[in-house]
Amino acid sequence: MVTTLLALSIVLGAFAAALAVLAGFALLDRRSASRLRGFAADERGRVVFIFDDRELLDATPPARAILARAPPGRSDWARLSGLLSPSFPDLAARISELAEVGELTLPSSDGASQLRAQWHDGVARLHLEGSEATRPTHEVDHFSLAAMSHELESLRATADLLPYPVWRSGADGSITWCNRAYLDLVDVVHGVDDLRVWPPQPPFGVLPDTDPQSPRQRVAVTPLGDETRHWFEISQQPFGEGERLYSASPVDRLVEAETSRDAFVSTLSKTFAALPTGLAIFDRDRELRLFNPALLDLTMLPAEFLSGQPSLSAFLDKLREHRMIPEPKDYKSWRQHLAHLVEAAENGTYEETWTLPAGQTYRVTGRPHPDGAVALLFEDVSVETMTARRYRTDLTIGQATLDALPQAVAVFMPGGVLATTNRSYAKLWGVDPSETLTDLSIVDTMEHWRAMAAPSPVWPSLKDFVTRLDAREAFSADIVLKDGRSVTCRAVPLDGGATLVDFTPATGTSEATKPDTPQPIPQPIHAEA
Repeated sequence: MVTTLLALSIVLGAFAAALAVLAGFALLDRRSASRLRGFAADERGRVVFIFDDRELLDATPPARAILARAPPGRSDWARLSGLLSPSFPDLAARISELAEVGELTLPSSDGASQLRAQWHDGVARLHLEGSEATRPTHEVDHFSLAAMSHELESLRATADLLPYPVWRSGADGSITWCNRAYLDLVDVVHGVDDLRVWPPQPPFGVLPDTDPQSPRQRVAVTPLGDETRHWFEISQQPFGEGERLYSASPVDRLVEAETSRDAFVSTLSKTFAALPTGLAIFDRDRELRLFNPALLDLTMLPAEFLSGQPSLSAFLDKLREHRMIPEPKDYKSWRQHLAHLVEAAENGTYEETWTLPAGQTYRVTGRPHPDGAVALLFEDVSVETMTARRYRTDLTIGQATLDALPQAVAVFMPGGVLATTNRSYAKLWGVDPSETLTDLSIVDTMEHWRAMAAPSPVWPSLKDFVTRLDAREAFSADIVLKDGRSVTCRAVPLDGGATLVDFTPATGTSEATKPDTPQPIPQPIHAEA
C-alpha cells in the first residue's frame, strides 16, 4: 500500500512539474507575442514597424512619419519596401526568409544604418536604427531635419508630377527608385495589381547596353489587352555608385512621322526608279546623295562610282571621260563651262541641250532644292529632236515646192485663216503675208484681192467655199485684174477642212484689154485629181 502511494505521488509530482514548465513556456510565448505586437515605453521614440503579412498593424510615431514620405503603393509593405530598397537592395529577397529564420539583421548599403527583423506567429517586427559606428552622440538639429524633410517632400512631389517615367536601377539592374508615372506605366503594361510588390516588374523588359557615345535607345511597349504599340525614347546616365538614372519620353508622334516619311521616301524611290528621266541629287556640299536607274542607262557611268557619292565636279569629269558631255575646245573652256553650270543650277536657270559625240541629244536641267541641294535631270530627246528636225525639213521642202510653182498659191486652214502662200503669190498680189505679224482671215485677204481686181461675183462664192466645213467640190472661175490681166482662180478642198486657192494668169492676155462687164461664174466642177 505504501509502495503504491509512493509511486502515485511520484507520477503526480512529475506531471505537475511538466505542467508548470509548459505554463512557463506559454507565458513566455504570450509575453513574446505581446512584445512583438506592442511597444515598450522606451521604444516610442524609435523607428519600429509591426506587420501582419503586408498590412501594417502598428508603428511608432517616427516610423509613421517615415512611412508618410514613402512612394505610393498598393499596400503598406509595398510603400515601405519602396522607401527602404535604395538603402537595402536585397530587402525583398531577405525578408521572404524571415518566417523560416525567425530573426535577421540587414546592414544598409552605405553602412550607416541597419534593419533588425523578428518573426513570430505571423507577425513581423521591423526595427530601423543607426549602426553602432555611425550612431550620433549628440542631439539632432531639428530645424535642419525639418528643412531636409521639406526639401525631400518637394523633390518627391516634383518627381511624381513629371509626365514621363523616371527611375533608378542598381548594379544588378533591379529598380531602386521610380516616380509615379513609372508605376502608372507598370499598371498599363502588366495590369493593375492591388498587392503591388517592390521592386515593380519593369515595363520595358531588360534594356540592352547602349553606346556610351549615344546613350539613347528606342523601345516599344504594348499595353495589356491592347495590340497598339507605344514608343519611348529612353535616356540613361550614371548615378551614384553603380546605379543608373533612366528617363523615358513618349515618341509615338515622332515614330509615326518617321514612318510616314520613310513610306514617302520609299514611294519617291519607286517613282524615281520608274522614270525614264535620269535624276541626280547633290546635297549642299555638292555630293551625290540620290540617283535613279535611268541615270545609269543614260550616262553609262558605273554604279560603283555613283554609289560612292562623288562630288558634282567629279561627276561631270566622269561624264567627260565617257564622252557623255559636249566636248569643249580646251580644258580651260571646260572648267569655265562647269562653273557656269553649277552656278546656273543653284539659281534654277540651267537648261541646255547636249549634242553628244555619239549622236544622242540630251536635255539637261538644273533645279535648286531646299537646304542648298541641287538636282540635275537628264532627258534623252534624240527622237524628239530628230522628229523636230524632220518636221522642219518637211516644212522647208514643202515651202520650196510651193515657191517653185508658177501659179500663185494661198492655203487656208479650217475656219478661213491664211496658213501659207508662195513666192508667185507675193509677185502677183504685191504683198507677202509671211511678213505680217497677225493672222489674216479670208475676209482680210479677199479685201486685198477685190482692191486689185475688177468687180466679180466669184468673191462671195469663194468666201463661202473657204469657210464651209461640209463636203465641197472644187471649182474655178476667171477674174480680171485692174491692170488688164486675166487670171483663173481655182479653189480645191484639202484634208481636214483646209482649202487651197491658186491663181493662174491666162496666156495671151493683154494688159490693155479690160472687159466691159464681169464674167459669169462657171458651174462648180468635180474635184480634180
